[in-house]
Amino acid sequence: MSTDVINYLFKRVSLSERLISSVAPYLREAVNSTPRDDFTNPEYYPPKNAKNEDVLRYFVFMVAIDHRTSRNKPYEAYVDSKLYHGADLLYKLGSKKFTEDPSFFSPEKMAEVSDDEVRKWLSIKGINDVSVWDPEVRAELLRDLGRGLIKWFKGSVTELISRSGSYLKSRPQGLTYLMKRFKAYSDPVEKKTYLFVKFIERRGLVNIVDEWNKEVPVDNHLTRIALRLGIVTPEEDLLKKIKRREAFTRSEDLILRLAVRSAYKILSRVTYLDPFILDDYLWYFGRRVCTREKPICVSGEGCPLLKVCPSRENPEDLVEHYYVNTYYY
Repeated sequence: MSTDVINYLFKRVSLSERLISSVAPYLREAVNSTPRDDFTNPEYYPPKNAKNEDVLRYFVFMVAIDHRTSRNKPYEAYVDSKLYHGADLLYKLGSKKFTEDPSFFSPEKMAEVSDDEVRKWLSIKGINDVSVWDPEVRAELLRDLGRGLIKWFKGSVTELISRSGSYLKSRPQGLTYLMKRFKAYSDPVEKKTYLFVKFIERRGLVNIVDEWNKEVPVDNHLTRIALRLGIVTPEEDLLKKIKRREAFTRSEDLILRLAVRSAYKILSRVTYLDPFILDDYLWYFGRRVCTREKPICVSGEGCPLLKVCPSRENPEDLVEHYYVNTYYY
C-alpha cells in the first residue's frame, strides 16, 4: 500500500492506540480461554482422513462463495433435524456435497457448474423455501476460479500453494498475490484469501513462513466490533452514514475495512495473539455476543469486554456500516 493511500485512509478513519491498549488484556484473556477449532468437524468440513488435494479444493471453492448469505430473508433451515443459520448452513451443505461426491469440488466440475446447479445445491425446499440471495453470482465466482486453476495451476490447488514461494521478474509471488487472479479473491482487503489460509494452515496443509504478514479476515462482524470498541473512528460524514444506516460506497467500505484490519494488526501484536486465532474469537463474538441488533449487553447479560467498551450504554447506535451488495465478505 502506497504512502499516499495510507495517509488518505487515516485521514478518513482514525485508529485509537489508547483504546487498543485498554482492550488488549481483556481480549487476550477471553481468547486464551476459548477452545481453538481445528476445522475437521465433518458436520462442516472434510474429515481428517480426506485426501489433501480434495481438502484444499473444498476450502478454496467454499471460501470463494463465503460471503453474506441473506438479504431480506434469513438464510436458515433444518438439515438432518438441526437448525443451521448463515455460514453454518452454507458449510453444512458444502460438507454434505463433499460426503456425497468429493469430485464435485474439482476445478473441472466447477469450471462448468451452472447457475441452476448452485441454486439447487444451496437451497432447502420446504414450507418456506430457503436459498442464498445471489446463486448466480456464486456460480460465476466458482466458474472463474475453476477455469483459472486449470489455466494457470494445472487444475491443482496444491500447485497453487507450491507456486506461492516463487519469483516472477524478481517479484515474490506470495499466496495473496496469486489469489488476486480469481474474481472471488479480488477483495483489496483480502478477507476471503486470509480466511482460506486460516483454514488450510489449521488443517496442517500449509506452512506459513512469513507469519508477520498474517491479517484477520475482515468482515461485517469484525468491523462492527471495532466501531463499538472505538479502536477505529470514522470521520463525521462516515459516522453519520453508519448511524443513519445509509449505504456506503465501495471506496468507503474499503477505507473502513482497511483501517479495521490495521487496528486488529496492532491489537494482535500488543496481545501476542496470532491474527487467525484472534479472528476465531472475534467472529464468534460478533455472531453470538456483539450482534448487530440487541447485543447481549442490552439485555444485561455479561460481556468480557464490557468494562472497556465505550458503546456499552448505547451499543445499537453503532450497528455497522451498511454495505451489502458485495461478494467480498
